Amino acid sequence: MTGTANQPAAEPLLRPGNTNCGGCGMSIALNVLGRALEGRQIQMVVPACCAIVTVGAFPCSAYGVPLVSSTFASAAAVGTGLARAARMNGDPTRVVCWAGDGGTYDIGMAAVSAAAERNEDLLYVCYDNEIYGNTGGQRSSATPPGASTTTTPRGKILEKKDILGIMAAHRIPYVASVSLAHLDDATRKMQKALDMEGFRFLHLLSPCPTGWKSEPAEGIELVRQAVSSGLYPVYEVEANGQVVINIEPEMSDDALARYFQAQGRFRKGAVELASVRASIDAGWKALRRRAANGEHDD
Repeated sequence: MTGTANQPAAEPLLRPGNTNCGGCGMSIALNVLGRALEGRQIQMVVPACCAIVTVGAFPCSAYGVPLVSSTFASAAAVGTGLARAARMNGDPTRVVCWAGDGGTYDIGMAAVSAAAERNEDLLYVCYDNEIYGNTGGQRSSATPPGASTTTTPRGKILEKKDILGIMAAHRIPYVASVSLAHLDDATRKMQKALDMEGFRFLHLLSPCPTGWKSEPAEGIELVRQAVSSGLYPVYEVEANGQVVINIEPEMSDDALARYFQAQGRFRKGAVELASVRASIDAGWKALRRRAANGEHDD
């Protein structure tokens, strides 16, 4: 928002001079959220993750909004308290939980699921860099098969957890995946989620040059390749179970190959593209069935 002679420019959500890594997908996502705010007031809750290191040393902060640091497992619980207090006081401020995959898929899952089941008035955003990026790059249940981490040096064997399917099963008002390579769709979803009531969940694929062993300047292109290949479906789910596919992928095998080749975390020969393509095709078949039926698969 640009200021006038009588009104100073609004604080950016992510202030310049922060210590985040170059090319950090989480930083890009914060800037997109900052643009989506357009005067909306928010409070943030951030558990242990890279985003809490962003704050910097007390008494300064790299964030331009009020922020509470929570324990790894309790972001959704702390956010619940803030949201209920705001409602009791007639405060229009919205509460946004901003957490990585470790604090969402794994350590924070109980609190996230409980808040969703109660339909607390929270916007929960998971920026998914597919590792525990803040503690040395260990595997999480968001880590994809074949990815080398400090705890899976030969490549992870297990499949990535379907977090969108899990959250949609709670029948909350809104669930969506967000592509940082498609700014208009990303901004629309963030604004829609900010203006809704009840528990809303957004998932962002968040490139991590350090953990992915990729070039910092290639993060957005990696997301674009993930979307184009069908590896990262971009869709939204309403409370009634209606699935809307927002971006039709090209199902490009070239994009899929480039995605894996550009990341040093995928050891040579650890990923069989034919197997990945078969998994992608099966996933899209199920997703299109849900979109056509207007309901969740049982």
